[in-house]
Amino acid sequence: MSELSFQRLFLDQQRTRRVFLGRASQGLGLLALGSLLRPQSLQAAGIGGTPKLAGSVVPLHFPPRAKRVIWLSMAGGPSHLETFDPKPKLAEMHGKPMPDSFTKGKQIAQLQGQKLVCYGPQHPFKRFGKAGVELCELFKHIGSVSDEICWVRSMTTEAINHDPAHMFMNTGSQIAGRPSMGSWTVYGLGSEAENLPGFVVLTSLGRGGQNQPIAARQWAAGLLPSRFQGVHLRGKGDPVMYLSEPPGVTRQAQRQVVQTVNKLNAQHDSIVDDPEISTRIAQYEMAFQMQSSVPELMDATSEPAAIQELYGCKPGDGSFASNCLLARRLAERGVRFIQLYHKDWDHHDSVKQGVGYKAEEVDRACMALITDLKQRDMLKDTVIVWAGEFGRTPMSQGGSGRDHHNAGFTLWMCGGGIRPGMIYGSTDELGYAAVDRPVDVHDIHATVLRQLGIEHTRLSLKFQGLDVRLTGIAGKVIDSII
Repeated sequence: MSELSFQRLFLDQQRTRRVFLGRASQGLGLLALGSLLRPQSLQAAGIGGTPKLAGSVVPLHFPPRAKRVIWLSMAGGPSHLETFDPKPKLAEMHGKPMPDSFTKGKQIAQLQGQKLVCYGPQHPFKRFGKAGVELCELFKHIGSVSDEICWVRSMTTEAINHDPAHMFMNTGSQIAGRPSMGSWTVYGLGSEAENLPGFVVLTSLGRGGQNQPIAARQWAAGLLPSRFQGVHLRGKGDPVMYLSEPPGVTRQAQRQVVQTVNKLNAQHDSIVDDPEISTRIAQYEMAFQMQSSVPELMDATSEPAAIQELYGCKPGDGSFASNCLLARRLAERGVRFIQLYHKDWDHHDSVKQGVGYKAEEVDRACMALITDLKQRDMLKDTVIVWAGEFGRTPMSQGGSGRDHHNAGFTLWMCGGGIRPGMIYGSTDELGYAAVDRPVDVHDIHATVLRQLGIEHTRLSLKFQGLDVRLTGIAGKVIDSII
């Protein structure tokens, strides 16, 4: 038997009945039809010569108001009572027992069974902008652009501990293994970035609070193919491990290795028909492209001095401000979902000092990001979301801090067709629970997807006989803030 005949026999033996039946329904006619109905799908597979990633929602369900999302995650649970939700009645009751009518039979984290004492806001509030929105005076820079922002003061969430609360805010489920919103967004819309991932994550560390870890599963693709997972770029030092070319290895040599490996993977995929192999091929190609695109992206020293001054950062220092500048640069390059985590918002004690530190770290940078995008005419098609995983209690913990709280907190949004300069919903007079138009995390997800042109009930994936969605069986678009 010749070597060629042996190879053919081996391939025939490796082709399973499942593969044969699956492929029998996919002739050249279907390929031609697909190229007419959705030519970008061929490009996503690398046939069109570009690594752009096509989306699954074609055409979009609605005319999109936004092209991208920048999600600013304040990890640890910011206190709404020292940031964006003024409570003069709580200030009056400082040091007095918390009325049982607010807390009886309710879920309280580490204060369960303890004496509950009202703890007034630790910083004064003042009015900002033409709309006269009351904010903590520490956030004067955000206050200066408050007329661009929609303040949602009636947020609620299901989780009351950090990791499951992050999971719920990111994936719509407290159970690990579900796709993050960034993954869903890229799955639905694809990516316009040619040499960068469609979903990028940046993290920064501050001071003045407990440094809670952020697990990589928070930006995982879950049930979706792994090509949709977020890529974590480090804001300081090498942005990606092993990104640089090894000593003695030229870029041309690496190109040959990538091409050879991809060719072998493609041959294997023709036998076993595994979607993860095509994902691996695309990721090898993306990694190679990132060797040139990422260093250029991360080198923000070319930014004008006025822009660096606006953000108040030294490019590449790993700060939240530096990451905000990188977020704008990523948005310009077509990245679809950009998520920034800033840690140390967990103030079980010293909440007054801690929020002071946080304001120094994020206030100016948030204003700069909004201002920079607006002057580049990009705010109109960029949704910015600022949120923690939950809020803090109006009762004291340890005499100078606040415990975790999920019954009421504040989130703000702007850009991408979100109504500016308005307040939506409210908590009660002590800031304990959302009482006016409560908003669930699923509602925020549904609203952001709506601005991207996607109906949240129609973005799903069949898994074990069920249609899995970011919003589960809940979620409603908040029409009033659009």
